[in-house]
Amino acid sequence: MSERRVVITGIGTINPLGNTIEEYFSNLEAGRSACAPITHFDTEKFKTKFACEVKNYNPTDYFDRKEVRHYDLFTQYALIASNQAVEDAAFDLEKLDKERCGVIWSSGIGGVKSFFDESVGYAEGGNTPRFSPFFVPRMIIDIAAGFISMRHGFMGPNYSIVSACASSNHAMINAMELVRYGRADVLVVGGSDATVNEVTIGAFNAMHALSTRNDEYRYASSPFDKNRDGFVVGEGGAALIFEDLDHALARGAKIYCEVVGGGYSADAYHFTAPHPEGRGAIKSMRDALRDAKLEPSDIDYINTHGTSTPLGDVAEIKALQEVFGEALPAINISSTKSMHGHLLGATGAVEALACVMALTRDVVPPTINCRELDPEIPSNLNLTLDRAQRRKVRATLSNTFGFGGHNSTLIFRKYESENNR
Repeated sequence: MSERRVVITGIGTINPLGNTIEEYFSNLEAGRSACAPITHFDTEKFKTKFACEVKNYNPTDYFDRKEVRHYDLFTQYALIASNQAVEDAAFDLEKLDKERCGVIWSSGIGGVKSFFDESVGYAEGGNTPRFSPFFVPRMIIDIAAGFISMRHGFMGPNYSIVSACASSNHAMINAMELVRYGRADVLVVGGSDATVNEVTIGAFNAMHALSTRNDEYRYASSPFDKNRDGFVVGEGGAALIFEDLDHALARGAKIYCEVVGGGYSADAYHFTAPHPEGRGAIKSMRDALRDAKLEPSDIDYINTHGTSTPLGDVAEIKALQEVFGEALPAINISSTKSMHGHLLGATGAVEALACVMALTRDVVPPTINCRELDPEIPSNLNLTLDRAQRRKVRATLSNTFGFGGHNSTLIFRKYESENNR
């Protein structure tokens, strides 16, 4: 059986830069920062007092009050993004073979806020344990995939993949392979995390992983900058519809781009720090290029993991130099985390949408806030600083890496009917 081609036919998001695709793309292209003082809780006792929160969000605009009680915030974001994507794909749900449609949804930490609230409530409640009957289904990571499938009646593959900040990239690679090898025709794939809460901010502060530049928070997410001091937490979710090309053509679907390659690896080095020479990242990118049957010079845009951490940014650039060699200076590179922050397990899906924008609009989103380039990063690289750049984009590569040494790389290509695998 020959491999089937996999295309993206629907997209949706709710994230710090926008609660719709058009709002997200507009702010991404404009190079706007979503960073602002935290409003979700009182930050008086915390070292970091800012984050990239979803703006103008009221859950009752999307769900009735009974549903809100059932859904942790990460599940709310998952349902909003996936509903947008399914609607965008314009399926005739009455004609769709729902046994061939599935959901693969990721999160880095799931319902951690629900876990925190229930645990504090128990600790303050005396000797009698009183937990909400909705506690477990609000907390567990796989519940978002389950609720998405229930919403649309999709009965195919349904589960979650968790690999810290590499989670949704791994989910997309898995979805690509399931469609490619005939296990499903349509998959809703993506990730969501609701990370701006006391537990997440406090825990990452304890690790010294977050920026603490409270006096200039708009510049705090500054990938590749000499003075970067850690990442900025973001929240939200993003969804993409991965579909078999023939299935999409048969129903007259619009096609955003093609998903052509995936790679994954482990650093086998340290539980939080990346390998200093990017050893695992090198393997991940090379495997993705091999899978896509592309050469390094075929890539026009690289969306880096680029978290604004002192170790991570340099290690990733070293890996890019090793993989792309002399081709690298001609490739646009950027870190969109400089604008929307780090959405942990949802990051890969949100950044996949940046790649979709580059391919469909021939515009590369910028890296903002790099005021003084780290001397360890070559000055001849095109980091797409400060403003978006227009160019012909044929193929994009997106990296995400996670604690535990997890590495994942996806390659997307402009859809052309004559492209043959």
